[in-house]
Amino acid sequence: MATILRDWSYRYQWLYDGISRLAALTVGGEANFRQLALKNISVTPNMQVLDLCCGSGQATAYLVDRFSSVTGLDASPRSIQRAQHNVPTATYVEGWAEAMPFSNEQFDLIHTSVALHEMKPDQLRQILQEVHRVLKPGGTFTFIDFHAPTNPLFVPGLYLFLLLFETETSWQLLQTNLLALLHQVGFVGGDPSGICEAARTLYAGGSLQAIQVKKQVN
Repeated sequence: MATILRDWSYRYQWLYDGISRLAALTVGGEANFRQLALKNISVTPNMQVLDLCCGSGQATAYLVDRFSSVTGLDASPRSIQRAQHNVPTATYVEGWAEAMPFSNEQFDLIHTSVALHEMKPDQLRQILQEVHRVLKPGGTFTFIDFHAPTNPLFVPGLYLFLLLFETETSWQLLQTNLLALLHQVGFVGGDPSGICEAARTLYAGGSLQAIQVKKQVN
């Protein structure tokens, strides 16, 4: 169940940004956090990049520094307006992640930052299927989101954050085997035959997971 703090964090940009920066200190600050899932991603000419669920452009700002063609997608008109103001060099499209208004095999790289925990299980599967559809063969899907802590010292902090600012979907994500779900949708990573743990890197005592997978070339 969402609290009033969650509502305020979305209504007031300064509060959301402040919370994000504070949480990012566990991994060396926001600049480092925003790029954890992009480690070792190669930049090639004319690369088409999608910032999925771009929000107000927090991750978009880092993507446009590395890639020449970045599109941000979000279902919230308010977020799109904020993103256009914050990062005007990207292109923005208003739309749902589970029914993206893009053609098949349009993007080389799709990235999303702490957004999948907002989705119900059925939505999550639909979104991953859509990502697979609009990604080019050999393209990369990368994201960072919550993970059940492997270090007990990080349990109180994460659980308090989820209680104050998130809904039941974030708790459901902690119980979801994302690598298995990605494999079911058709992604590969970490192993030529499918997806293994090498596709995932854990941070902040295991409370964050960064995953990189690819759409298989037929």
